[in-house]
Amino acid sequence: MKAGIIGFPQVGKTTLFKILTKAHIDTMKSSAGKLESHVGIATVPDPRLDELSKLFNPKKTTHATVEYLDVAGLVKGESKDAAQLGNLRNVDALVHVVRVFANESIPHAEGSIDPKRDMANLELELLLSDLSIIEKRLERLEKDIKKLKNALLEKELELLKHCKLCLEEEKPIRGLELDDDEKKILRGFMFLSEKPILHVLNLSDTDGDKIDQIISAFQLDKVSSQPNVGVTGVCGKVEAELVELSGEDAELFLADYGLKESGLDRLIRVTYQLLGLISFFTVGEDECRAWTIKEGTTALRAAGVIHSDIERCFIRAEVVACDKLLELKSLPVARDKGLLRMEGKGYLIQDGDVINFRHSG
Repeated sequence: MKAGIIGFPQVGKTTLFKILTKAHIDTMKSSAGKLESHVGIATVPDPRLDELSKLFNPKKTTHATVEYLDVAGLVKGESKDAAQLGNLRNVDALVHVVRVFANESIPHAEGSIDPKRDMANLELELLLSDLSIIEKRLERLEKDIKKLKNALLEKELELLKHCKLCLEEEKPIRGLELDDDEKKILRGFMFLSEKPILHVLNLSDTDGDKIDQIISAFQLDKVSSQPNVGVTGVCGKVEAELVELSGEDAELFLADYGLKESGLDRLIRVTYQLLGLISFFTVGEDECRAWTIKEGTTALRAAGVIHSDIERCFIRAEVVACDKLLELKSLPVARDKGLLRMEGKGYLIQDGDVINFRHSG
């Protein structure tokens, strides 16, 4: 999974990137280079995998990962030709960092703190970028259709006109109800306003108690109720210090600021919910591993996530719920108790399933 971190200058984007990926970047230096961007990998925390690893004691434990792209801050009104927006077109989701912390030494680009305004401004930049692409494509389509009638091109023309109208009304494409054929037509454009977006409010270190009520605290019900939109919060300054701690020290540090979980845990969890992602596990002496899939994925497709040969030669899936396996502490015991089930190609994988795929060849 890939996610792009986006936002206006001086909101804490690169700080969040460092928190997620544990990358060592000079934030002052990175903000100076207008088009500079960074790529990093975040490990997806999963206590279930950690417990499975203790049980099987494998040679290797492999967590799922998320790739984050941190692009230079946007300048309001320049999105139409912004190179950094182009870099975001191949990500699965956008993470929009919204400044809520006050700091007189770091002036806000708009002169004041207003998360709803900043969210609307960012959305407008995405809409204008997409609108520019649609207008150019419509011009070309109309010329081509005049030369030669084509049903597929005419369907694309009709759909893009609908999207254009939507954007002109300042509504993102992600809010449209599209059928599979329409989604297929739009897929190649990689429209930014079609991508799921997670607004992350960067709070001051004294606002930790607001994180669990972030939507009501900042009156963001209207924003959070939109399709494919999520809202959460982090205390960037606190999280930057937390990255340097581990174990009991980290837990005590979080408690001091009234936080129940780290920003990394929270962001990963909310992102998975936003994208409809779940995890299943494979276990053994060589490796215990977490795999990320879409909710509703069949056993056959999940096998293909591991390797195309396993999907092609699929026979059946041996499945047991992670919590049951951890309770019984043994696959043979789970089998004896009838909790290790044999499932076919059409079985829908559940979050936390531990699976052994049987295949020929």
